[in-house]
Amino acid sequence: MQIFRNPNYNFIRWRWHAIVLSLLVVIAGAATMATRGMPLGIDFSGGTIVVVQFDQAVSEDQVRRAVTNVGGEVGVQRYGEAEDRQWLIRLPQTLAREQGASLEQGSQQIEQALQKAGLPSFQVIQRDLVGPVIGAELQRRGVYATLASIVAIMIYIAVRFRFTFAVGAIVATFHDIFVTFAFLAFFGYELSLNVVAAILTITGYSVNDTIVVFDRVRENLRSMRRDTLDQVVNTSVNQTLSRTIITAGTTFLAVLSLYVFGGEVLRGFAFTMLVGIISGTYSTVFIASAIAIVLSHRRRAAVAAAAAPARPETRGRKARGARAS
Repeated sequence: MQIFRNPNYNFIRWRWHAIVLSLLVVIAGAATMATRGMPLGIDFSGGTIVVVQFDQAVSEDQVRRAVTNVGGEVGVQRYGEAEDRQWLIRLPQTLAREQGASLEQGSQQIEQALQKAGLPSFQVIQRDLVGPVIGAELQRRGVYATLASIVAIMIYIAVRFRFTFAVGAIVATFHDIFVTFAFLAFFGYELSLNVVAAILTITGYSVNDTIVVFDRVRENLRSMRRDTLDQVVNTSVNQTLSRTIITAGTTFLAVLSLYVFGGEVLRGFAFTMLVGIISGTYSTVFIASAIAIVLSHRRRAAVAAAAAPARPETRGRKARGARAS
């Protein structure tokens, strides 16, 4: 733990390297989503999900062949650990609508197909039925909730600190959201209500860390008047480094236990939180401060250029013009 005792690392020196690395991750994630698409969970896409538990072990191929006669792209994946012998079967809403069947009938079709295939005895342990209207409404509300939280955060930071800090915090927040979506796409996780809840949690978590650093920057600006903004920000990041790492570390361990022991239901939420915690800590140290510094320098340069007096030859031409008139 000696690395956290009076740290004096030059984080600001690596700000452009960090920004380039983040851009590469985000671009790779966007390319993955463009090619593979972002799978939507049952909460958003609508349809039928049936989780069945067999009395004896069966393979994925056996289950997939059994539900082939239902038609369409029926999804089959293991649910939980292998020894649980549980399988999740998804019937898309588009397929149910094409067949003129209700969501309840879609569930019955899956059960009948498994019985006709001669597979071992099974029992249905979970059945989720979501209509397309509900899915579209949930998707719209999820987007609105995320955007509303980001706007409220930006207003608060702009009033509490300064506008350049608010922009830096919002850029870091969007960075965390995009990086999280990128890793969800890399590992093939679905976008569900649990994932949206995790993203909203990440938003507040990341901004909380960033505000702690910015609050220390505001205090140091009063006591370090002769230092540059780069030095003040770097000192502030170092002074809050132990708090940032310890908070992120303890939260990471708690969420890791959810990922390992929480089961399939919480796995998407826990994975999203794990990525968000790492990305949020990274953006607090490198991205938010870097963006705030860059914008502050540009704003100061613009103000200085606007306040600079006109050049002598310009003033001379103006004076001659005035006398001639």
